[in-house]
Amino acid sequence: MDKDSETILVTETGQGRYQVEAHVGATTLLLDEPVSAGGLGTGPNPYGLLSSALGACTTMTIRLYADRKGWPLAKVRVGVRHKRPDLHARDQFEMDIVLEGPLDDAQRARLMEIADRCPVHLTLERGSDVKNILMPVPPPAMRPIEGPAHMNCMEEACAD
Repeated sequence: MDKDSETILVTETGQGRYQVEAHVGATTLLLDEPVSAGGLGTGPNPYGLLSSALGACTTMTIRLYADRKGWPLAKVRVGVRHKRPDLHARDQFEMDIVLEGPLDDAQRARLMEIADRCPVHLTLERGSDVKNILMPVPPPAMRPIEGPAHMNCMEEACAD
């Protein structure tokens, strides 16, 4: 397996129509659809999780860069909106970024440039190749695998 590869395992829970568990390393997350869409409302839907990933990566990348520069960034907050008019239209993500702390205009501008270099932002902007592989039943033993791929990409994004 590639050293930068990570494996997330997603399995139906048997509770409700859409509830699934995502096993990410040692952490388990519940994903679901809202009650209004026939789910149990026990977790974010997949687009909510994708928007969360974009907001989290942007926040982490900005934080990493500011810390490396020793800049007085007190707190980062990111609001993410996702929309797509129909299944064949291009998805749109819009982020409202708040940079708290006594930063000057040049620092704020540079941190906004760094936000555009967040690895998840770049993944969404470039698009991705997705390949489905039908596995036998029962499948071979699978386990979640965490790796440094995201951190490695953030460090590359923050390199001057």
